[in-house]
Amino acid sequence: MPSKIKDDYKKNIKAYQPKVPYLINCIKAFIVGGIICAIGQGIQNMYMTFFNFTEKTAGNPTVATLILLSALLTGMGIYDKIGQFAGAGSAVPVTGFANSMTSAAMEHRSEGIVLGVATNMFKLAGSVIVFGVVAAYVVGVIRYLYGLAF
Repeated sequence: MPSKIKDDYKKNIKAYQPKVPYLINCIKAFIVGGIICAIGQGIQNMYMTFFNFTEKTAGNPTVATLILLSALLTGMGIYDKIGQFAGAGSAVPVTGFANSMTSAAMEHRSEGIVLGVATNMFKLAGSVIVFGVVAAYVVGVIRYLYGLAF
């Protein structure tokens, strides 16, 4: 009987739910994600032009600059508006990770620096860093074993 009630409810409520504009959302995510990446490329070119970095050595300061810009925009409330418009387009690049860490830190700042900001900021970052390190290790081992085989 409960299954029948759930099915009836889903059927009745469907008429009142707004249609999700998947195509428009994908286009907005693609455009905003592309703009973020283009800004990153411009920053990398700036480091190579004005500070004589090579393409290889300009990557780290470029990422650090994007993280700083994202944290500043989050603090000013601008990045959240970008995220509401773009959805996944703003969450996928490294700037989305910086936004989520900064948002968590700002949300818990009233609890103090250590127990509020640091603890809650690294709840999200900790899992991302752990899985990133584990994935890098696994890929490194596979690449090493592949190199031995061939």
